[in-house]
Amino acid sequence: MSLALHSTVTGVLASIPSPPVAYFDLGPIRIHFYALCIIAGIIAAVFLTNHRLTRRGAEPWVVIDISILAVPLAIIGARIFHVLTHPNFYFGEGKNTWNPFEPGSVWAIWEGGIAIFGALIGGAVGAYLGCRWTGIRFWTFADALAPGLLLAQAMGRFGNWFNHELFGLPTDLPWGLEIESTNSAFPPGLAEGTLFHPTFLYEVIWNGLGVIVLLWLSRKATSLQWGRLFAIYLIWYSTGRVVWESIRIDPSEIILGLRSNVWAAIIGIVVGLAILVVQRRHLGLEPSPYQPGRGRKDLDAVVDSQDNPSDFVDLSEPPVEEVPAGARATSTAPTDAEGSR
Repeated sequence: MSLALHSTVTGVLASIPSPPVAYFDLGPIRIHFYALCIIAGIIAAVFLTNHRLTRRGAEPWVVIDISILAVPLAIIGARIFHVLTHPNFYFGEGKNTWNPFEPGSVWAIWEGGIAIFGALIGGAVGAYLGCRWTGIRFWTFADALAPGLLLAQAMGRFGNWFNHELFGLPTDLPWGLEIESTNSAFPPGLAEGTLFHPTFLYEVIWNGLGVIVLLWLSRKATSLQWGRLFAIYLIWYSTGRVVWESIRIDPSEIILGLRSNVWAAIIGIVVGLAILVVQRRHLGLEPSPYQPGRGRKDLDAVVDSQDNPSDFVDLSEPPVEEVPAGARATSTAPTDAEGSR
């Protein structure tokens, strides 16, 4: 009997079970819950960001135009960052590096393995290009995105739960995570049934709390513009990530005694602080969510049929002039000679 089932019988929470399945087949297509969690997070972030941008005065759904560039580049950046920081997973003798039709290739993103810090880099490049295209200020978009980004990260972490990955040190706490002993990341020498810290859940809670904090700050502190709210996002998320990364036991590159993602989180904190310092040069509020010389296209459009009277055809009867009695005709009927010409 699993610990989770035993807890149900005794009525006391004893552990968190890992999901029994990680995917389902829809005809010839295999759908991974990992991917569904990420997609759901992206959709939630788009809706929340659209709401926040339109409240600032931007054109409704301009976020879609920016996302067309930002989302693919974020996913590409996330995968590249993961592969580069876990080279032993993909390179070396006996590794399937390049064949996408076999497990373990660098292309097999559906197996898990994306890094949020790589997503931030790739997504920032895509968002910058998208903002240049649409005319939205980059920092306005970043501030509007910040809560939605945390929400997407919280939802995406459930994908790690479905994949039975990214768990922490062994624990005897009542919310310990069950991991099968056949899992490749299960530490050798530990007894079957050992529970682990559910770092995915810690991050879900931390990110969810961060969403509430950022939304509250954006309402109470209207001066948090010019990228300052995004800076607080970086500091909030990276601070939590330093803690969760420090107790994770999955393989990772160690640099100067710290996991590579711990260093990435420290850099995230530094970048957030730097944005706060540098953006102090902007006094007051942003004049517009648009770049100078740009504006809403939907308001600039002119419907000619509403402004140009010549577009209408007058179908009324022509006016009839009154002819005074006794007035002489101004024209004469043609004579027989004229009519026979």
